[in-house]
Amino acid sequence: MPDGKTIRIKLVRSPIGFEKSQKATVKALGLNKLNQVVEQPDTPATRGMVNKVSHLVEVIE
Repeated sequence: MPDGKTIRIKLVRSPIGFEKSQKATVKALGLNKLNQVVEQPDTPATRGMVNKVSHLVEVIE
């Protein structure tokens, strides 16, 4: 992370009732509770994870 860019991710919808892989992705992003906000490095891997669960999370830039 040379320039220190980060994105803030907020869990806006519960992963209950969705696939196990989506629940695992939400957990891997560091989100446990509804409306919780975490800061993650802005990398292609993180963006891909956010894209996979875009219906559950909101990106605050």
